[in-house]
Formats: sequence, structure tokens, C-alpha cells
Amino acid sequence: MRELSLPAQAYLLALNVERHRLPDRQRAGYLVRAAALTDLLTRGRLTDDDGVVSPAAAAPTGDVVLDDVLAQIAEQRPAKWKTWIRRDFRGTLAAVEAQLEAAGIIRVDHTRVLGLFPSVRPTVLDTSLVEKLRARIVEAVCGPKSVHDVSSADAALASLVTAIELNSVVSGRDRRHNRDRLDALASQGGATVPALRKVFRDLRAVRASAASSGGSGG
Repeated sequence: MRELSLPAQAYLLALNVERHRLPDRQRAGYLVRAAALTDLLTRGRLTDDDGVVSPAAAAPTGDVVLDDVLAQIAEQRPAKWKTWIRRDFRGTLAAVEAQLEAAGIIRVDHTRVLGLFPSVRPTVLDTSLVEKLRARIVEAVCGPKSVHDVSSADAALASLVTAIELNSVVSGRDRRHNRDRLDALASQGGATVPALRKVFRDLRAVRASAASSGGSGG
């Protein structure tokens, strides 16, 4: 497949290609944002000092999305990974969406549900691109390739999509059956993986609380 950044690949993994939608844009935004941070860390643009993120180099990457995230971090005080995953995740998601559309990989249609609520419908123009990407991630998680033979990019993506329990890519059954392998992959994915897992758990807890409160309100 053509060379794409980690956040761009993460976006494509989160898409429901058949229904032309991005289910749960908040969860997808966290995934894309974490993928951008992982990409920057891998490129040596960020450092991890006991869980605190700092810029290591100001040199641009040449990718507009990554450079925007790097500039945000450089302009602010050092903060933990969880903070940077949450911060401006919607902006990063929209930037990746626009980047993929400009590259001719997706088409984005903006509509309104019931004529009132804005809706975004992304269409992948070459679905084989996503199919091959998903196959690589499933192979990374389930084998038969050795964990040591999995590329660092695929190890990171596999770790990130399983951290947010993206069942459309890796099922809960496959996650349970390959826990040791996932632990090994996560060790290659960097500090963003456990941070994303915590962010997702927090999100799930907030939603469960809201649902419970709504249900008890009569």
C-alpha cells in the first residue's frame, strides 16, 4: 500500500467501509491522536520522561498532521500522554480526514440527518487498501508470523486498535486468545498504548455513568 502515516492508517482502520461512516468519532479521534503521537515518538521528534511528553526535535516531518501535533506540544508545557491524547483530538481527526481526501484516498460528503444534524460520510475510493491494512493487523495479532518479524508500524497499530477494543478489526475472541502476543506487540508500540487504554476506559466509564443516570431518572 502507499506510504501513509500512522494516524492516516489508524483512521482507515476505524472506518466502516461498507456503511461509509466512522462509528464513534470520539473513540476514533483518540485512536488517531494516539497514532500521531506514536508516529512522532518513533521518528524521534518526542521523548518520554517517566510518562511526560516533551519535544525532542523541532525539525518538520513533512506531514502536515504530524507537524501540527508537534507544534502544539512544543508550544505548551510538558504533559502526560493521556493529556496529549485527549487534547484537540477532534481537530487531529478532521485534519487526517482532510489529508486523506486531498490524497484521493477517500471522498467526504457532508450531509444533515433529518435536515438538522451535521453528518460526515467518508467513502474509501479503493477498498482493497483497507482490506490489506486490516489483514496485516490481524496477522500481527494472530500470526502465523513471529512477533519479532512484525514491523514496528504494524505492532503499534495493532496495539492501538486493541487498546480501544476496535472489534471490527480484531475481535474480542482474538484479543483473548492472543494476550501474550499482544503484550509483546504493545512493548513495541511505546508509551501511548497504555495511555490510550486508560483514556478509553475513562471514556467507557463516563458513558456508563451517563447511561445509568439517564436510566434512573425515570
